[in-house]
Amino acid sequence: MSQAKTTPVHLTAAATGALPRYLLLAICIIYGLTGLFGRDPWKNEDAAGFGVMWQLGTGGVQDWLMPNIVGRPYSEDGPLVFWIGGLMIRLFGGWLGAPDAARLATALFYFGTCAFIWYSTYLLGRREEVQPFAFAFGGQPDARSYGRALADGALLIFLACVGLAMRGHETTAQVGQVCFIAMMLYGLVRSLDMPVQGSLWFGVGLGALCLASGPLLASSLLLATIIAGLVCQPLPLRRLLPIGMGLAVAMVAAWLAATYFGATTTDDAVAFIREWARYDRRAYGPPSWQTGGFIARNFFLYTWPVWPIAAFAWLSWRGMRRAAHVSVPLVLLAMLFLLLVLQRSPGDVQFILLLPPMAILAAFALPTLPRAAINAVDWFALLFFTIFGGTVWFMWIAKTTGWPPKIAANVFRQIPGFQHTFTVSAVIIALVVTLAWVLVVRWRLSRAPKQIWRPVVISAAGTTLMWVMAMTLWLPSINYGKTYRDVAQAAALALPPTYRCVQPIRMGNAQLASFAYFGHIRFGGPEDECDVLLRHDAVDYGAPGNLSHFEWRLIWEGRRPADRDERFRMYQLVERSAVKPVRPPVQRRLPRQ
Repeated sequence: MSQAKTTPVHLTAAATGALPRYLLLAICIIYGLTGLFGRDPWKNEDAAGFGVMWQLGTGGVQDWLMPNIVGRPYSEDGPLVFWIGGLMIRLFGGWLGAPDAARLATALFYFGTCAFIWYSTYLLGRREEVQPFAFAFGGQPDARSYGRALADGALLIFLACVGLAMRGHETTAQVGQVCFIAMMLYGLVRSLDMPVQGSLWFGVGLGALCLASGPLLASSLLLATIIAGLVCQPLPLRRLLPIGMGLAVAMVAAWLAATYFGATTTDDAVAFIREWARYDRRAYGPPSWQTGGFIARNFFLYTWPVWPIAAFAWLSWRGMRRAAHVSVPLVLLAMLFLLLVLQRSPGDVQFILLLPPMAILAAFALPTLPRAAINAVDWFALLFFTIFGGTVWFMWIAKTTGWPPKIAANVFRQIPGFQHTFTVSAVIIALVVTLAWVLVVRWRLSRAPKQIWRPVVISAAGTTLMWVMAMTLWLPSINYGKTYRDVAQAAALALPPTYRCVQPIRMGNAQLASFAYFGHIRFGGPEDECDVLLRHDAVDYGAPGNLSHFEWRLIWEGRRPADRDERFRMYQLVERSAVKPVRPPVQRRLPRQ
């Protein structure tokens, strides 16, 4: 079949003008670095991931082989992301502080993801089967310009995703996993014209993904790769599978062997490896109404605006769905979405894994979007982010000036005890970003550019505006509401001058990591015979059971001011003779009237 009958793209060379490099880099750098520094680890996944990195950054060889949070094994995800975060703490922790140094790893993964998405789309966009219709008298774009325009669009779509803002700036294993998924995609695309080099990239990405997550996620994407190879014939499975799988298995085997032979005891190593290998299977199960409802409520907003554009790409390329630019990202996206549906305890942190293949697929819809769809995306982004920016400024003015009184009271009711301070630098940055937003909107509406990336410029600039304003004007308030710093330090002050250790009861990973880091509390396990208990209670369960000649005495209780659903209670083990009996209150008779 001729190209004229298959390609849905009819473009002139003017439509593939490259986005100014400085603008694209500015959006990537500002968006990626804002919110990484000058804040505490936030509940829940952010603080838990930092806790593992901090333990590696300050611990020994055993911590690196078997990641943990102050002795509690952490086998939910593989160690690779935590290794890099721990290395950053060791290198830069003394200069930046442990939390900011750990988030250097987040920045590294973020920029790596951006690079892999751009180059994957660029290589796909240069392929012969996706080139625009060749006019009789010329005027169509060349392959390189067309590929660059598509790559710019893919990167802007990725940055425009609303859900990337928070999750993409945390110290979680998922920020590394999304980078390695993008690396695998790049390896698959690169293998179409350079099989050996592409297979090496694919193998490193597959092995790194397994080391950053677990066997199930990596195995599922390997199965998706095989399916993609059967659907898309140019994909060189005969090179990809032996080279890629061999490299991935070698990477994972090296860690497993080091853990088995380097651990203090073989039993500990076997138990840790077994838990890591089994965690994925416990995290997934048959589809449930709970998971389906969660996805229905959150998926469409989290992945806006990429999901409607990606859906249109599938529709517009209906005659070429087995081509690499559609089938490769689509098969991986379908497998990741299936894993999302099979989660037992759904959470939006997993949505970020969908973004690389979805952004690459959506990029190929940009040349085929009708004018009505382009205008709809533009005007929605314009109205949404303008209203959002205005609301952020209005609420901040109310918080700062106390007017209107009701609005200010509602703000401080959400963060009781917070002391607001005026920061000149934050206000200046927010004003500059707001002015930049106005200029981008004015440029987009006045000049009406014809380039194919124009539908997502406002969306990408809007998410950058949203995130920068939140991380300047509202960072102190958000940090106050999401950190355990104050309650952890209060618990540390209540500890006896001399204590053996503190045993945590019903404390999550984020809480354990935060209390250990901010409070410098020495935690222990049941076998350590700790003389202090720190318990997390949703309700008051009463004092722990007493021992012979000893009893547990409540010495402190507290909670985060912004969280009413959790309370911490600390008990000390004391001898009964040392406990002063509490006299009942004296009942006084009231005089008769």
